[in-house]
Amino acid sequence: MAYVDQNQSGQKTVSAVISAIVLGAVGYAFVNGLAYDAYKKVATKLNVIDIKTPPPPPPKKPPPPPKDQPKVESPPIVAPPPVVTPPVVAPTIITAPKAPPVIIPQAPVAPSPPPPPKPSEAVGLKPRGNPGDWVTPDDYPPGALRNAEAGVTGFKLEVGADGRVTNCTVTSSSGFPDLDQTACRLLPRRARFSPAKDAAGNGMASVYSSAVRWQIPKD
Repeated sequence: MAYVDQNQSGQKTVSAVISAIVLGAVGYAFVNGLAYDAYKKVATKLNVIDIKTPPPPPPKKPPPPPKDQPKVESPPIVAPPPVVTPPVVAPTIITAPKAPPVIIPQAPVAPSPPPPPKPSEAVGLKPRGNPGDWVTPDDYPPGALRNAEAGVTGFKLEVGADGRVTNCTVTSSSGFPDLDQTACRLLPRRARFSPAKDAAGNGMASVYSSAVRWQIPKD
């Protein structure tokens, strides 16, 4: 009994599956057929419509000018106040009083004794011979003759206690160095003197001053 019941149960299951498949196939065909008919009807009713692009809207009118408005005046420009520089006050310089100089007493210095007086000449200096022969026209420098140089050379001769000239100094120039140098070169060699003497008869150094006149000799 149990076996027969199981066989009948399997047959029912198979029958149910087959029925479901058949119903699904019929439904699918029905749905597809309806959809195809509807597509054909809609396709036949569609008409081509030419859609025109609407023209652009007209430009907007500019807004009317605003009514006269009250002018707003800008506030006046106020200059900044001037910068006041405080006056420069020079510093007060306080000078301290200077201390009085300190005087240091010094021992008195004895004055130096005066130089001894020069011995007085009892006999003056005398030239030997003619002083005009000490410098002659033959001693004229050749260059001075060519340049026609002439003048007076003042001189001073220092004479020793023996009567010989120890030094010659030009006291006034002739204006031409060649003439002055020639005079002081010849005088110490040619001038001779009797020396000055004191009261005791001793020779003394002395000075002799004179001048040489340079004059171009005439032919």
